[in-house]
Amino acid sequence: MSKERARRRAEREVAQAAEAERRTAAAEREARRDVRRERLTGWLPSSTPAPGRQRGALAEKRRRQVLATLALLVVVNLLLFAVARDPALSGLLLVASVLGAPIVHMMMFRRT
Repeated sequence: MSKERARRRAEREVAQAAEAERRTAAAEREARRDVRRERLTGWLPSSTPAPGRQRGALAEKRRRQVLATLALLVVVNLLLFAVARDPALSGLLLVASVLGAPIVHMMMFRRT
């Protein structure tokens, strides 16, 4: 009987050692994967909001307004760039649109 118990204990120990080795190998693969992912995506902004970023409804409304203003200015600049053949005029229009962006934003989203 004791020989049978010793044999089963030896089998369990072999199985436990194999399982521990498998877990160690999996942990090493996961660590290498995490390092590789961080190396590839470390320069990207994280998907979680920044600690200082406002998360409320008013902040979201303001972000939408700013994005709408920027989208309008990009479209206008692209159209003007397509029409204007002079590079100096295109540059002047680009500078004017950047300087006039706050005015355009105010005119689009005026509080009454």
